Amino acid sequence: MTIKVELGDARVLAPGKWRWLRALAWMALLAVVTVFAFGLVAGGLIGVAASRAGVGPGAVDPTITLLGTLLGALVGPALYAALVGWGEKRRASELRLRFFPVEVAAGLVIGAVMMAVTVAIAWGAGWMRVETAPVRSVIGALNDTVQSGVMEEVLFRLIILRLLWRAFGAWPALGLSALIFGLVHLPNPNADLFSALCIAVEAGVMLATFYILTGRAWLSIGVHAGWNFTQGWVFGAAVSGTSGFAGGPLVTRPAEGVASWLSGGAFGPEASIAGLIVGGGVGAYMLRLCHQRGRLG
Repeated sequence: MTIKVELGDARVLAPGKWRWLRALAWMALLAVVTVFAFGLVAGGLIGVAASRAGVGPGAVDPTITLLGTLLGALVGPALYAALVGWGEKRRASELRLRFFPVEVAAGLVIGAVMMAVTVAIAWGAGWMRVETAPVRSVIGALNDTVQSGVMEEVLFRLIILRLLWRAFGAWPALGLSALIFGLVHLPNPNADLFSALCIAVEAGVMLATFYILTGRAWLSIGVHAGWNFTQGWVFGAAVSGTSGFAGGPLVTRPAEGVASWLSGGAFGPEASIAGLIVGGGVGAYMLRLCHQRGRLG
């Protein structure tokens, strides 16, 4: 079952004067409150555990950190849904739980396959080296996967993309939200303008199309999580310049003497031409599908 994205058209977003400005103000409020709630719950649990153990937050048992992230990933979207019910006078159909299992599972597979194809292209072309490694731990990778997959999709797709769409229309919203998503990755380690462009296309546009096609967040959450987990844990590559996902059966590194735009460099496969081809190709196909099905009206 697919539906068009519900943009909201009551209370805060009711038609009338300054609707676009009200949409932007509502976007800012939702973003701040949702992210703050996630951080408060996740960070609060870690802080309590650290205090009881007499250690710093960084030394807390990774299982506690994962539990805090999981609780935060429940509270953040739940609070978003509650605020939408109050401020927009509607049920948050974009988070309907009925579709959660199937769409998240499908997304995980799609994201994993996309990253596997990306690495296969780069490895086959001699741009990357893939080696085996002893498996260490998966908890850190799961923690980062949940945090990025759930909270980034709620923030950038359900809040930023949707309310920019309400304010300015579909195409400006898609372009602006993708640009913002690329720019917020610039402070990451080993980032540059090319990596930001890749993130904007591969994630900012591509992930948005799964949300636009279904009208729900679950498929894009699954794709995002599957892409990151496969990239960071399975293949042991940097994820957007970070190494927190490492610990799986493989290690992927840029081949010596290969330009970073081919290998992804220290930023990871996302910043490679292979990643741009795969992510951009899927995004273009999905965008065409959304247009054909009238999802961008």
